Amino acid sequence: MIALSMVAWLSSAVAEPGDAARGLRGFRICAPCHSLEADRSMTGPSLAGLWERRAGSLQSFERYSDALKSSGIIWDDRSLDAWLTDPDRMVPNNDMPFNGIKDPQHRADLLAFLKEATKPGAAPQMSAQGPMGGMGGMMGGGRVPNLKSLESNMQVKTITYCHDTYRVTTTDGKTRAFWERNLRLKTDSGKDGPQSGAPALVPAGMMGDRADVIFAAPEEISKAIEARC
Repeated sequence: MIALSMVAWLSSAVAEPGDAARGLRGFRICAPCHSLEADRSMTGPSLAGLWERRAGSLQSFERYSDALKSSGIIWDDRSLDAWLTDPDRMVPNNDMPFNGIKDPQHRADLLAFLKEATKPGAAPQMSAQGPMGGMGGMMGGGRVPNLKSLESNMQVKTITYCHDTYRVTTTDGKTRAFWERNLRLKTDSGKDGPQSGAPALVPAGMMGDRADVIFAAPEEISKAIEARC
């Protein structure tokens, strides 16, 4: 089990006791994706009540990776320190787009803040929608791709909607889950737009958790989305 084997991997670096005030400042890197309010999930799950919670178990969040749900991890000081150091190494194939915090003191400060801020009944000390500098939805430079002929991982087969989550299945058989604010539904009727009835899934944003579904015409949007849980 990952929860057992990761203990041997924890960094031997020693930090001074964490400072919650410094940790509040450090939380800015978490705030765009995580709320401190109970059951208010965004790109990632709410962090309220995090300590002693089983990884992947928050019922109000539906987009956990299979890897995290099956990890067996219980969140505590040691497991969270390992997770914040390198999520991909701790749980391969998890869906969290985060490279980790390598400085042990920065992690200790952040954990000190989170341990207080996530206690049941604690008042959120920072809005989860932290400033993004206007960059969150940008795709970067470069020419718009021609969507008339698509690879199977870009051609949308079905879209379902349940609660706050869209699930997009492409013709290669893979399904991706998106928080409803992270999936943009667009149209492109130009020469580079998709064929009628063949919408395209196009990556967007800078963290791998956002995407556009581009249709040939507006009337295709409602027809393509099935409300199904």
